[in-house]
Amino acid sequence: MIIQLENTISPQNLDLLKREITNVKYSVNQVSTQMGNYLVCIGKDEFDIRSIGHLSGVKDIHRVNEIVKLVSRKWKTERTQIDLGDGVKVGDKNFAIMAGPCSIEGEEQIRSTVKQLVKSGVRIMRGGVYKPRSSPYSFRGMGMDGLKLFSQLCKAEGIKIITEVMQVSQVEEMHDYVDIFQVGSRNSQNFNLLDALGGIDKPVLIKRGISGSIDELLYSAEYIFSGGNEKLMLCERGIRTYERAYRNTLDLNAVPILKEKSHLPVIVDPSHGIGLRQHMEPMALAATVAGADGLLLEIHEQPEIAFSDGQQTLNYREFEQLLEKIKIIKEVL
Repeated sequence: MIIQLENTISPQNLDLLKREITNVKYSVNQVSTQMGNYLVCIGKDEFDIRSIGHLSGVKDIHRVNEIVKLVSRKWKTERTQIDLGDGVKVGDKNFAIMAGPCSIEGEEQIRSTVKQLVKSGVRIMRGGVYKPRSSPYSFRGMGMDGLKLFSQLCKAEGIKIITEVMQVSQVEEMHDYVDIFQVGSRNSQNFNLLDALGGIDKPVLIKRGISGSIDELLYSAEYIFSGGNEKLMLCERGIRTYERAYRNTLDLNAVPILKEKSHLPVIVDPSHGIGLRQHMEPMALAATVAGADGLLLEIHEQPEIAFSDGQQTLNYREFEQLLEKIKIIKEVL
């Protein structure tokens, strides 16, 4: 059960409400976010929720029997929209392209990518400054120096940035330079990190775990929401299966299922999803048709010399061709 509280509820009425909930043998968890105040109530016994719904200070009350509560669509039928400012929005009929290199490599590369995004009308640039790599000998990013340069050059052109955070200690130092924090697949169940991201007022994109289920992805989002941050996006990026013909199995079934279960925007990453440059375009188009709220795409001026993941990265010409096809599909839809 979720109870939405009036912002003006008095401490006395809040205490009375909590006592009434406890009397029907439900536990009470109070959650305050950037957008509202809630009581998340857990219990097994059925009762008439109208007995609580009429109390002073209750804005609305919803019975939610899902495994997750706050990210469930059972109580919030309107889809969540993430407003990044300057007219850049994600979700609720705002289809977002987030494009850029796997890794931030230097000033020349950033300027080249920004120039291409401005030309294409794309307002969000992706790029990693901290890179979780399977091999300890692979390029692992430029760190904070790279992020500061990344942020500076993008802000000058009105481009928002999304980049991955890997540990709790990085959240505070990265905060002022990031528009969207990305939780990578390897960290989707790093609960200390999720708790830390629940305490900030910045959007967070959560990628599905390498072998994670849809329910586990929703639980990860619930961690952040219950910590106070409801500016969340879910990302399908492929899961590891027994198939070895491509990098991951891009589960496009997840798009309509997630949109049925949750009010949060659903983003698809076909770059990691299939891991093969020559097949990225059809998967990106399929994700668009499936109802995704946006795409996370890897692009590079010369993918052949990219520091990481060049085999799944589009060059600028391929990127422009994909955007033209996406535009046609969106018009048809």
